[in-house]
Amino acid sequence: MTQKIRVSLAQFDVKKGNPRANWERAQAVIAEAHQQKAQVVVLPELWDSGYALDKAKDFSSNLSGGLFSQVAALAKQYNIFILGSMLEKRGLGVSNSAAIISPNRGVMGAYRKLHLFPLMDEDRWLTPGEAALTFEMPWGLSAVAICYDLRYPELFRRYAVEGAKIVFVPSQWPHPRLEHFRALLRARAIENQMFVVATNRVGVDEANIDGRGANEYCGHSSVIDPWGNTVIELGEGEGVYTVEIDLSLVDTLRRQMPVLDGRRPEHYNF
Repeated sequence: MTQKIRVSLAQFDVKKGNPRANWERAQAVIAEAHQQKAQVVVLPELWDSGYALDKAKDFSSNLSGGLFSQVAALAKQYNIFILGSMLEKRGLGVSNSAAIISPNRGVMGAYRKLHLFPLMDEDRWLTPGEAALTFEMPWGLSAVAICYDLRYPELFRRYAVEGAKIVFVPSQWPHPRLEHFRALLRARAIENQMFVVATNRVGVDEANIDGRGANEYCGHSSVIDPWGNTVIELGEGEGVYTVEIDLSLVDTLRRQMPVLDGRRPEHYNF
């Protein structure tokens, strides 16, 4: 099993409440990632609808149908893995879900955002997830978190203890908290000795009728290696950028500095 992987960060402006425009943009960036010979492309958080959560039930679809099926068809067409969160219909509720979509197997599973962001009313409109998620990929054990999850290190530590070497983080992280985004990405990578791959959106949302929701998003999608070094960091424009990373660096570092072996969870099990 090769541990090298070519990853595309697809950073773009998500049009709030306009799934058709967002789908057209997603098709274009996935095609571009294919041209750049990526094995996996990471789209932003809620790339399908943006934070038009008052219409979440209208825009959502089941994992086995709707937009998820259309994305699965693209994955097969371009022979590429696709990640990025979307609105998933689950019974009477809707979740912010990052599906792992394989070119051969379609939707392999989905991570539902555990930590809902109250400042953007996720807790009002969405159902929180109930479980962390790791999954075997051709390049090794991988995991997913979504945006606000970055502020909860327990999730990332769990992934590291389970053996994950890379965590994908679709995001819609706004200004003025860019430095928080940068710091948290590096911290999660360093403390867990893993790669962290985050695609953030750019652009500005119009305010809701009540005047809320006018957010400007800061971009700076990044890949951080297990040492905390920045492999790539984008600016605040749109684009698809591809890098090759070698996950064997995780094994090397964890052998040289066995941080995880030194854990004493009996003293901080809370």
